[in-house]
Formats: sequence, C-alpha cells, structure tokens
Amino acid sequence: MTQKEQKKKENNSFNFESSLNELEKLVDALENGDLSLEQSLQDFERGINLTRACQSALTDAQQKVQILLSENGKPALEDFSGSNNMNDNKTGGEK
Repeated sequence: MTQKEQKKKENNSFNFESSLNELEKLVDALENGDLSLEQSLQDFERGINLTRACQSALTDAQQKVQILLSENGKPALEDFSGSNNMNDNKTGGEK
C-alpha cells in the first residue's frame, strides 16, 4: 500500500470530534501534573499525533470547501473588506 493510500484509509476512519475530545482529555491530564514522566511522555506523543491528524483533517476540509466554491476553476468568492462591510451591517447607529 502506498503512503497516499495509507493516508486516505486513515482519513476515512478518522473521527475529528472524538480525536479532539481525546486531545482535550490528554491536555487536562498533562496540565494536572499527576502523571509519571513515562506516562506524560506517552500522552504527549499521542497528543502530537492527534494534533497532526486533526490539522490534516482541517486542511482537507478547507480544500474541499475551496473546490466546492469555485466555478470553472475561478474562485466564486470576493475579497473581504472587513471595516466597510461591518459598518454597513450594523444597526442602531453604533460604530
């Protein structure tokens, strides 16, 4: 199995929400400081792997969104000019 096929297989079985929950539990346990050095290192390593997997899933999702929003190879989105649009959408006269 090629590396690309392996990554695709891992992404298909990857659950972002459960991985994020596990990562939060690992962070809590590490912050608590009651773990042995060995357990802390194992949890840290697991956390790094979960972080990388979550980041990869987010990158893949972002790419899919960009593909879905494009038309004929051209982006269908326009540049965002934050200050002008925000003032236009406010109600009540507060600026």
